[in-house]
Amino acid sequence: MDQLGSDMLVDSDSAYDEKQEDVAIISPEDSNSMDDVELLPRADDFEAMFARFLPENPDLETESQVVNTWDVEGWRSLPRRTHGPTFKCAGHPWRILCFPYGNNSSESISMYLEQGFDEKPPEDWYACVQFMLVLWNPNDPTMYIRHDASHRFTGDEGDWGFTRFAEKHRIFAANFEDKGRPMVENDCAKVTAYVRVLKDPTGVLWHNFVNYDSRKETGMVGLKNQGATCYLNSLLQSLYFTNAFRKAVYQIPTEGESEPRKNSAYALQRLFYRLQTDPYAVSTQELTISFGWENRQVFEQQDVQELSRVLMDKMEMRMKGTEAENALPNMFRAKMKTYLRCINVDFKSERLEDYWDLQLNVSGCKTLDDSFRSYIEVETLEGDNKYAAEGYGLQDAKKGVVFESFPEVLHLQLKRFEYDFNRDAMMKVNDRYEFPEIWDASPYLSETADHSEPYIYHLHGVLVHSGDLNTGHYYAFLKPHKNGDFFRFDDDRVTRATRREALEENFGGDYLMNGTNGIAGQRNPYTRTWSTKRAMSAYMLVYIRESRLDDVLLDEKHMEPPPHLPQRIAEERAILEKKRRDRDEAHLYMEVTVASIANFQHYQGFDLANWDNGDPEDPATPTKHKLLRTTTMAELSKFIAGDLGVDADLVRPWVMVNRQNGTVRPDAPIMWPTMTIEEASHKLATKHAKFRVFMEQTERDANGEPIWHWIPTAGPAPANKPIILFLKHFDVEKQTLLGAGHIYMNQQEKAQELASPVLQVAGWPPGTNLVLYEEIKHNMIEKVKPKVSLIASEIQDGDIICYQKSLSDKEENALKAAGRCSDAAAFYDYLLNRMVVHFHSKVPVAEEPAARFDLVLSKKDSYDTFAAKVADHLTTLSGNPDVVVDPTHIKFTTMNATTGKPKAVVKRGDKTTLSSVLLSSQGYGAYGGAYGPGHVQDALFYEVLEMSLSELELRKVMKVTWLSEGITKEDTYDILVPKQGTIEDLSISLQRKANLSDDTMANIRVYEVHLGKVYKILSPTYSVASCNEFYTVYAERIPEEELQAEEGDRLVGCMHYEKEINKPHGVPFNFLVKS
Repeated sequence: MDQLGSDMLVDSDSAYDEKQEDVAIISPEDSNSMDDVELLPRADDFEAMFARFLPENPDLETESQVVNTWDVEGWRSLPRRTHGPTFKCAGHPWRILCFPYGNNSSESISMYLEQGFDEKPPEDWYACVQFMLVLWNPNDPTMYIRHDASHRFTGDEGDWGFTRFAEKHRIFAANFEDKGRPMVENDCAKVTAYVRVLKDPTGVLWHNFVNYDSRKETGMVGLKNQGATCYLNSLLQSLYFTNAFRKAVYQIPTEGESEPRKNSAYALQRLFYRLQTDPYAVSTQELTISFGWENRQVFEQQDVQELSRVLMDKMEMRMKGTEAENALPNMFRAKMKTYLRCINVDFKSERLEDYWDLQLNVSGCKTLDDSFRSYIEVETLEGDNKYAAEGYGLQDAKKGVVFESFPEVLHLQLKRFEYDFNRDAMMKVNDRYEFPEIWDASPYLSETADHSEPYIYHLHGVLVHSGDLNTGHYYAFLKPHKNGDFFRFDDDRVTRATRREALEENFGGDYLMNGTNGIAGQRNPYTRTWSTKRAMSAYMLVYIRESRLDDVLLDEKHMEPPPHLPQRIAEERAILEKKRRDRDEAHLYMEVTVASIANFQHYQGFDLANWDNGDPEDPATPTKHKLLRTTTMAELSKFIAGDLGVDADLVRPWVMVNRQNGTVRPDAPIMWPTMTIEEASHKLATKHAKFRVFMEQTERDANGEPIWHWIPTAGPAPANKPIILFLKHFDVEKQTLLGAGHIYMNQQEKAQELASPVLQVAGWPPGTNLVLYEEIKHNMIEKVKPKVSLIASEIQDGDIICYQKSLSDKEENALKAAGRCSDAAAFYDYLLNRMVVHFHSKVPVAEEPAARFDLVLSKKDSYDTFAAKVADHLTTLSGNPDVVVDPTHIKFTTMNATTGKPKAVVKRGDKTTLSSVLLSSQGYGAYGGAYGPGHVQDALFYEVLEMSLSELELRKVMKVTWLSEGITKEDTYDILVPKQGTIEDLSISLQRKANLSDDTMANIRVYEVHLGKVYKILSPTYSVASCNEFYTVYAERIPEEELQAEEGDRLVGCMHYEKEINKPHGVPFNFLVKS
C-alpha cells in the first residue's frame, strides 16, 4: 500500500485469524473526528464528505466514483465475519468486509473494502482505488469514525483496509464523544463506503512489482544492473531503440567470432539480439568485460558522454570496410563552424569541424533554446583581450560558433554537474530547465547551411539522473515508436510512462506549489533528506529529425540480426537449459564409473585404473556415465556392452571397493540383475565413495554359451572357489608396466602353477623363465613364493600379479648402468616417485623444442641420472647423430617462484637427488625461509656448457659489461675464466661470447667500477683472482682520439650522480683531457 491517510499506522503483526484471504493489517491512531462540529460535514452529506476527506488528486484521473451505504442491524448478533451488500464502481463489484469482533485484535473492530466477485477475479484483474470507510450513527450523522486509504486491488490482494478501525468499548460507550448516545445505538449503525476508481494509463500505479513481467506488459525487457551500471543501461537502451543504430551494429561481420568478451562489437550484437528476444532482463557483463573493465569499474559511475563517444568510436572502427561503414557518421555526425572576424580590418579565420553530440549549459538557462542561444552567442575580443591577427597586429574581433548542419539523431548532453567556485566543489545543478517535445533547430543554423528540409526535431529519449553528485540513480524515458508512447527503462524494469512523467517531471527545479502548505517537498531517496528541489532531472536528451523519423525508427522487420547470431544463442540457451534441467533432475541420477579390460591394458600405474582421470582422450580412462538411480544392473550391463560392441550376456559387472591398505580392487560380481545401481552402491560398494564397476568380458564356448569360470551361489563359497587375478607385464626393454589381462586360479593351487596361464596370456613359449611379483599396495611389491599356495599367500579375488622375463646378471647390470629399471619392483618404485619436471633453457635457444620440454623423472634420481636423461633428450632433439650432448656438461639452476628467473645453481654431489633439489621443505640451498621453498618445485633451468662441471669448478665466473657503442648501449655476459687466468684470457672469452672482430680486440680496455666511479684500469696481465667480486667490470673499445693522444694528455675518470656524489647512476667512463 503506497498511500495511507495521515491518521493510520501499519501494524507489523499481520497474523491470520478468521479470514480466508490474506488481509493487510492496518490500524488507525485514536482520532477524534468531532474536533470541530461546525466545520466538519455530516456523514449523510455524501458529496461534502467526498470533497472534504477524499479530494481528487490533480495528477490522477478519475474513471468512476461511487458512494454506498450499508445499514447494519443486530450488530451484536452479526457473525464473526460478515459482508455488506455488493455494489459496482467502474464496472467492478465491491463490498465491505467487516469483523465486528475484530480480526487478530479482540479490542477493535476491523473493516475492509473487498472486491466482490462471486468467484476468483478474472486473470490479470486489477483496480487502483482511493476509498474511505465511515461508521456513523443514523440518528445523529454528526457522529462518525472514518478512515481512508489508497490501494491497487488485484487477484492476490483483493481486500485492503483497517484492522483496528475503532475500539469496541468506544463505539458502545453510552456517551460517545460527549454526544450523550453511543455510536452503535440500539444495535444499529450505518457504514458508508466512498470508492473512487482511478485511470491507470501506465499500468503500474501503486504497483508493488512482485512478479512483474516487463515483456508481457510492454513487449520489452530491461538490463540488469551489475552494481552501478544504471548509467550504462540507460545509454544502451537509448541506442538500442535508435533502430538504425541497431541495424548498423547487426551489419558488422562477426561470423568468425566465438568469444564475445574479447570483441565489443560481437558483445553488443548479442546484447541487442537478447533485448529483442529474451523474456527477462539481460545482463551487460559480456559487454563490460569486452571493454576491458575490471570488477571495481562496474561499481563506479562514469561519464556518460565519454562512454558514448568511446562506444561510437569502437563501433565505427569495426564498421569500416562493411556495408555499414558510414552508418554512424550519417546518423550522428554534423558540422559546426568556429569563426573569428576582425571588426576594423578585413581579416577572418574560420574552422569547420565535426561534432557527434553537444554539451549545453543548464546553469543560467531556463529552456533548451536559451542554451542554444548561449552556445552561438558572439563574443567580442577587445581591450586586453584583442586578437593577434596575422599581418595586422592586435585587433578588435568577434568570435563565435555557428551550426552548418544538425545530425539525424541529435544527442544533447546537459551540464547538470558543474564546478561551484563558492563551495570549491563539483555540484549538481537542479535548476528548472524546460525542453519541448517538438523543437525547431533552424534558428541556430548559419545562413549558408542547407535549408532545403526543415530542421524540426522530435524528442525520442530523456535520460534522467535522480540524486545528487555523490549518490543517485540513472534511468531513461524513451519513445520506441514514431507515434507511440513513452516508456520508462529503469534497469531490469520497463513500464509505460505518461508525457508528464517523461518531460515535466524531469525539468528539475522546485516541486509545484500546493494550496495547503505552499511549496511541496519530498524526501530524496538517496540522501534521505527533505528538499524542495526535485531530485530527478534530465541530463541527456535524444532528438530525431522529423524528416528522418522513418529512416531512424525502422520497422522491426528491417532489423534482422545476422543469421549466425540466433543460431549460436539458441545453442547456448539449449546448453543452459540442459544444465538447468540436469541440476533440477540431479537427485534422480547418479554417476557410475566403469572400467573395462581395454582400459586396464592401456593403464600404467597402480591398481586397475586411475578412477580420477578426467582425460576422455586417454584410452586408460574409465568411462563415466550419468544414469537414473532406478537403472537395474541388467540395464547397466546391456548399456556398457553396447559401448564395448559385445553382447550383453558376455559382460559381468564387478563392484570395486576400497581396501584397508588404500588400494581399489574388484570385490565380487554383481549377480542380481534386477538390483538397481543405487541399491548396489549402498549395499555392495564402499560407503561415501562413487559407484565404481569393473566390467569383465568373456567368450562363448562351443555351444554358444558364455564361459564364466565361477558363478556365485547362495551360501558360503567353496574352499576351492576360483579367484580372478589381474596380470600386469613389466617390459624391461620398453620400460613399461601395462595390464595384460585376467585369469582364474584355484585358491588351493601353488603360486608356481601361475606360470602356465601367464605364458599363455603373454603369448610366450612354454619354459620361458618368469619372475612373478604381487602388487600388494603402492609401496609394497613382493616376489611371489612359488611353492606356497595362493590361499596361504593371502591372494584373493581382484589381486594383481606382475610378471617379467628373468634376466641374467649381465643384463641387470647393463640396465642399472644405463639408469633403467631391471625388475618390476624397481619400476613400481619409479612409478611411486615419478614426477614431471619442466626444463627451460637458461640461454636463448634457436630450436623451439629445446627452449622448453618436460621429462618424467623419479624423485630418487641422482644428479648424474637425471642429467643423463636430459642429455639423452637433447641429443634426440638435435636430430643429428653426430651431435651427442655430454651429461657432465649440463648445469642446472632452480627457478624463482616469484619472478620465474634463475635462482640458485644446483651443485653436483654424490647425495644430490631430484627430491633434495626440488622438494626440500626448506628450499634448495637452505634459502627457502620459514614459509617453504622459494623456488618452483617442478621446474629447472638447464645450460649446456663448453666444459664439464668438474672443469667448471676450476674456473671463475666473471660478469662483464661490453660497451659496444660507448655508454649508450650495454651488453652483459657471464665469462668463465680459469681461476689462475689473466685479463687477457677474459678478453679472449669475451670475443667469442660477443662475436667481436680481431680489429676490435686489438684496441680494447677493461676496467673496474666501484661506487659509480672508475676504480682501476686492468692490464692484460692482471690476474682475475685479484678482481673483487663485488666490483663491476666493464670492457670498451678505446676511442680513436686516445690512440692518437700526445705526451702530456691526461685520462680522467668521469661519473654521473644526482645532486649528491653518493647518489651515482649510469656508466662511468674515461675522458681524455688535452694538454
